[in-house]
Amino acid sequence: MTELIFLVEDDPEGGYVARALGESIFTQADSLPELRERVKDAVHCHYPDEATRPKLIRLHIVHDEVIAS
Repeated sequence: MTELIFLVEDDPEGGYVARALGESIFTQADSLPELRERVKDAVHCHYPDEATRPKLIRLHIVHDEVIAS
């Protein structure tokens, strides 16, 4: 695997939550810069061997917006 994609959403309680697609990797943080660091840490923990670790991490950030019609 060369790339790992995380779905990033707003946490209803504040901040952000991220989950990897196809892997059991989850993390959360109060800000996007903090989330980026936590995602990297989570990936390093899940893939301790650098040879098997994905080379790229993609964050797909989704913001739900509701508007009145």
